[in-house]
Formats: sequence, structure tokens, C-alpha cells
Amino acid sequence: MGEWGFLSSLLDAVQEHSPMVGRFWLVVMLLFRILVLATVGSDVFEDEQEEFVCNTQQPGCKPVCYDAAFPISHYRFLVFHVVVLSAPAALFVIYAVHQAAKPGRGAGHVQAFYVGSVVARVAAELAFLAGQGLLYGFRVEPLFVCRRRPCPHRVDCFVSRPTEKTVFIHFYFAVGLVSALLSLAELAHLLRKGRPGAPPAPAEAPPPRGDLTV
Repeated sequence: MGEWGFLSSLLDAVQEHSPMVGRFWLVVMLLFRILVLATVGSDVFEDEQEEFVCNTQQPGCKPVCYDAAFPISHYRFLVFHVVVLSAPAALFVIYAVHQAAKPGRGAGHVQAFYVGSVVARVAAELAFLAGQGLLYGFRVEPLFVCRRRPCPHRVDCFVSRPTEKTVFIHFYFAVGLVSALLSLAELAHLLRKGRPGAPPAPAEAPPPRGDLTV
């Protein structure tokens, strides 16, 4: 879990500017993505290459077939997904810290930058959900039929624990859908809050004046 600690700290720093729905997104990100991926995901996919067995002894055939079956490792794809989702938050924290060094200036810019980071997060979320469906589909088949060179003929390859991997992919995709909906809800909330017709924040009462009577 040590390698995920910096992401947790980074996302915690975003809470200061997040509405309630944004904090729900943080909970989903930390518990159902980072924690699950770090504790369960590595065990589910750690043997996907070693236990990928093909019924041939032809040199070079097995790695070529594995590349055809899994263009990108499931686990690396999911880790890259988490990193890309965290990138807008990282840029926002850097910008907010920079603006905090200039007291009384740039508060509106900080809020606008946060809205932009949510837009980037939504785009990344939808892109990776589509990418997961295009690359892997929603089921890991136990048998992969390979017809690539240098394999001399049709080669049958077998995937380890396909049911467990399928369940994990379904779970992670469902979490991605929930996360995307929360991000869209947060974006709608921020845009509604910042629109010109939104009621302004109540002004502070002026400080009491001293008694001027003689």
C-alpha cells in the first residue's frame, strides 16, 4: 500500500474545495478503487502471464499469443486509469497552493480551475470506460484461439482463473460507472452554483461604529 499513499494524500487535499457530492467521489476513489486495486487486484492478475498456457512448444508462439489476447495487462491498465484520474487533482492542488501564496487574489480563478479539473476527470473516466469495453469486453474467456506467426498452426491457449477475473472486471466497471455519475453530478452542481443567476453569498455585516454623540 505504500506506493498508493501519495494518491490518498493528494485526494485528501482536494476535499477543501469539493462539494458533498465530490467527497462521495473521493470515498469511491479511495476505497473502491485504490484500496481494492492495491489489495485484491494485484493478486487476481499477478499470474495472468505465467499461467497463460498454450498447447505448443514453438519458440516465440506463447508471448505472441499472450500479446494478442491481452494487448495491455488488465492490472497495468487499471493502475494507469487511477493515475490519469488523479492527474487533474494533482494539477489543481499545485495551482491552489500557488494562488494561496497571493492572499486576497485569485479566489475565483481557483474555483474555475477546480471546475476544469472536474471536466478533465469526467472526460478521462468516460474514455477509460470505453477503452475497457473495447480492449477486453466484459468477460475473460477461458480459451483463446491464436493464429499468429510464428505459431505454425492454430494454437489453443488457456487463461488462468477466468471467472475470478471476469467478476473483478464487472466490479471495477460498475465502480467506474458510479464514479462517472458522481463526477457528472458534481460538475452540474458546480456549474449551477457558479451561473450568473445564482444568488450571491450574503454580505458580512459592517463593523459597529463608535458612539459619535457629544
